[in-house]
Amino acid sequence: MSEHEFTINGVTIPQGATDTIDLPVGRLYTHAPVTMPIHIINGKKDGPRLFVSAAIHGDEINGVEIIRRLLKLPILKRLKGTIIAVPIVNVHGLINHSRYLPDRRDLNRSFPGSEKGSLAARLANLFMKEIVTKSTHGIDLHTGAIHRSNLPQIRANIDDEETSKLALAFNAPVILSSNLLDNSLRASAADYGIPMLLYEAGEALRFDEVSIRAGVKGIISVMRELSMLPKLSRKSKKTMEPVISRKSSWIRASESGILRAMVPLGGRVKKNTLLGVIADPFGDQEINLLSPFSGIVIGKTNLPLVNEGDGLYHIARFEDIEEVEAKVDEFQEEHMPEQLPKPHSEGPIF
Repeated sequence: MSEHEFTINGVTIPQGATDTIDLPVGRLYTHAPVTMPIHIINGKKDGPRLFVSAAIHGDEINGVEIIRRLLKLPILKRLKGTIIAVPIVNVHGLINHSRYLPDRRDLNRSFPGSEKGSLAARLANLFMKEIVTKSTHGIDLHTGAIHRSNLPQIRANIDDEETSKLALAFNAPVILSSNLLDNSLRASAADYGIPMLLYEAGEALRFDEVSIRAGVKGIISVMRELSMLPKLSRKSKKTMEPVISRKSSWIRASESGILRAMVPLGGRVKKNTLLGVIADPFGDQEINLLSPFSGIVIGKTNLPLVNEGDGLYHIARFEDIEEVEAKVDEFQEEHMPEQLPKPHSEGPIF
């Protein structure tokens, strides 16, 4: 294979070409084949090879729309290097509106996988072999779990210089410096020395316009940082840098009941701020949910019905709360559309 060619599943995409490949991932028990759709854009000039993946958890669909819009942008005609776009990694989960694979395994806890293991292990092994190891960088797109919303945020190892540079370039309001989880895609990519970002935004099984627009713009910004696309002129509007948090915690329900939430996603809280009230259906017993520390709400439940131990608010700690609050406000203003896009609109051109 020439350095300007890209080969996947035995199919070679020459320099300056695009192709869509259906990567076989087995069959259903009905005998119907299952394939993972992959779209490759191989630029006219050599450069980094960036994979962008979504729906590793099958119910996290925001990333599917982010990738669709990304691939429609005319600026990709000026691409240097290669984009490997995988909008639906966990096809089984997406079909079933489920986070998991049919055997209830979490694909993002099954890497690097194996050829002869469970379905999750085999799928993880295939993704590592055909996508990750052929890339130089990666961005994986996620949302909150079902009935949970996440503030747009990047999770990355900011102690790695190259990864930190890309995380800052994405320009989400918050960067969470999170540890690599065993058997996650991010940990396995790190084992191969591949810098990778994880973008979290929105809620499972829902499209969120702000999160989608920010995701597309963030990927383009990362590609500019990698010199895969032309950089913006210095006259472009300067934005505030993302704010980094090294610690976050979920605030959990001490009792079961019905939650009346008081603080929105992105809200600033101080220690002992009232986050919400948990009550029984009669209102005879009410329990105040207080923040144990100051920070910004980066995740919250959307379901008022809670069981003891449920995670209700995810709060990230920061040294300068006012700075991150300003960044969140700026981010919302920048990405909130004046009106929803028309059915055939592809959004802004970056």
